[in-house]
Amino acid sequence: MKRLLLCAAIALTMMACNTAKEQKPAPFAKGEFKEWAQTPPMGWNSWDCYGPTVEEKEVKANADYMAEKLKKYGWEYIVVDIRWFVENDKAGGYNQTDPRYVLDEFGRYQPAVNRFPSAADGKGFKELADYVHAKGLKFGIHIMRGIPKEAVAKKLPIKGTDGITADQIYSTDQQCRWLRDNYTIVADRPGAQEYYNSIFDMYAEWGVDFVKIDDISRPYHQGEIELVRNAIDQCGRPIVLSISPGETPIEAAAHVKEHANMWRMVDDVWDLWRDVKHLLEVSQQWYPYIAPGTWPDCDMIPLGRISIRGERGEERMPRLTPDEQYSLMTLFTIFRSPLMFGGDLPSNDEFTLSLLTNEEVLRMHRESTDVFQLFQDAEKVGISSRNPNTGEVYLALFNISDDKKNMEISVNLKSIGLNGDVEVVNMWTGESLGKVSNDFGVKLNPHACGLYKFK
Repeated sequence: MKRLLLCAAIALTMMACNTAKEQKPAPFAKGEFKEWAQTPPMGWNSWDCYGPTVEEKEVKANADYMAEKLKKYGWEYIVVDIRWFVENDKAGGYNQTDPRYVLDEFGRYQPAVNRFPSAADGKGFKELADYVHAKGLKFGIHIMRGIPKEAVAKKLPIKGTDGITADQIYSTDQQCRWLRDNYTIVADRPGAQEYYNSIFDMYAEWGVDFVKIDDISRPYHQGEIELVRNAIDQCGRPIVLSISPGETPIEAAAHVKEHANMWRMVDDVWDLWRDVKHLLEVSQQWYPYIAPGTWPDCDMIPLGRISIRGERGEERMPRLTPDEQYSLMTLFTIFRSPLMFGGDLPSNDEFTLSLLTNEEVLRMHRESTDVFQLFQDAEKVGISSRNPNTGEVYLALFNISDDKKNMEISVNLKSIGLNGDVEVVNMWTGESLGKVSNDFGVKLNPHACGLYKFK
């Protein structure tokens, strides 16, 4: 009898434990997601170097490098970009006639096992996420908005519904023009929210910390963005949300900052000066929206070894000159954009590594407030911010002309809130430039910049 009672107690205990394991965490309160990215996210994304073809061994190699050389500077996200669910994808070859998609019985994409061996037996990205987490890092993925065409064609059931199938929630209207894998989800149809809930519940089970969702900013798909926000909030895991790509309309600023942690201001940025110049121009309208938890996004950093199997040109180190690379990094950091490095990290040279590990520049990026543009015209740009913890004031000056050599750019110190004598330090070199008062000026060559702190 005692043995029977003991067995019964053990069985009840095991049932209670299993129930606890299966129980979903409580949903997050409205707006709580803004607590998850109090400083701009920093990490690596596979797109610029591997396009839609990255493999597990390459993801791990970049995670290993980040853990060893970058984590102590604040870099933490490892993000697998586009089409990880296609077995036969190739760079530069979207919309091939015979894509081999991998989906589960509920119409949810799964990692292609030939590229991600640890996903075998239905494990998804769980083991890869565990590997990244064991390095003290965070794991992210890219997805496309909408529902897979294959799920619609097969009328696959939507998990969490009573008989609703994929063909009941889709529309061909506004289907992505450049990648035809998915159809639009009609946001107000029964089953639409449940489908997004089902995929984010799965991502939470995998251990995903970051999701970049594509083809959702231009045109601005407000309904689907709200479905995604709801799905993340109900899944019980903090998942930072990045919406991309395209120029998010400024008219949507109030909405996007209440639904996403970061949003793209422009189309893809590559290693071309015209892209840097375009960023400077477009960013002017977004300064008021730079805030903890919600970040206008300059896009990935196209530096280091890129296009190994990518989408823009042959394999290369960046076409930007060293001066232009400093200008790009200065803009991204003083603007407080998220920093997602696009090159293959293990291939970094010392110069590229130096751009990612300057402690003073990264402290500015992490701690500064009140970012504002002093001026911008056809030849020059000035941007300033301040550090409330140290009292330091930051100033970035850019010569954006193509031919004005040794051009002098000066700033009255009162315009950045300074009076009297102050010390100036070149932040990229650490060199003290001595004391200045009233005005500060430098001479810069075309496409060059200067980044300074005053204390």
